[in-house]
Amino acid sequence: MTATPTSPATLHGATTTTIDTPDGAFTVIEAEGAVLSSGWTDSASELTGQIHPSIRGHRFDPGASSLQPILDAVSRYYDGDFDAVASVRVQQASGPFRVHAWEVLRTVQPGAPVTYRQYAERAGNPAAVRAAAAACARNAAALFVPCHRIIRTDGKLGGFRWGLSVKQRLLDREAGRPVSP
Repeated sequence: MTATPTSPATLHGATTTTIDTPDGAFTVIEAEGAVLSSGWTDSASELTGQIHPSIRGHRFDPGASSLQPILDAVSRYYDGDFDAVASVRVQQASGPFRVHAWEVLRTVQPGAPVTYRQYAERAGNPAAVRAAAAACARNAAALFVPCHRIIRTDGKLGGFRWGLSVKQRLLDREAGRPVSP
């Protein structure tokens, strides 16, 4: 897949752009080489509310923008290099457990989803299943922090901000299964 972005826009020095993917429009808000927010939408306004206020109010240096490596990683992901997105820097803020839980999410391997309970265990607190689920729900950097790799204990998908059909296609793609339209 070749990433062909729309004309980038800026917001407090952050760059916003949208590319087409097999799962639909994918928008990235980037600042100084780090993803602040991303998701399967063509509307940046759907993403800005997910950025923590401490980050959203920061003025970024537009000269330090580095969007192309991020878009290249998305293209490589859709070409089958599912680890490509792991090298992209992400900037999110929250409390200590949630920040740690997001770091743990980045260690969940493509094609090997884990349950919310297993995710809580990996994050160091087996009793914190709801907190682990909340970390997924509050994850602003979809794809780069792969919350789509967390499923319910009964094997069902659970929730996903960008729709269960996108989550299923991502999981199918990563598992080497045929991807339905």
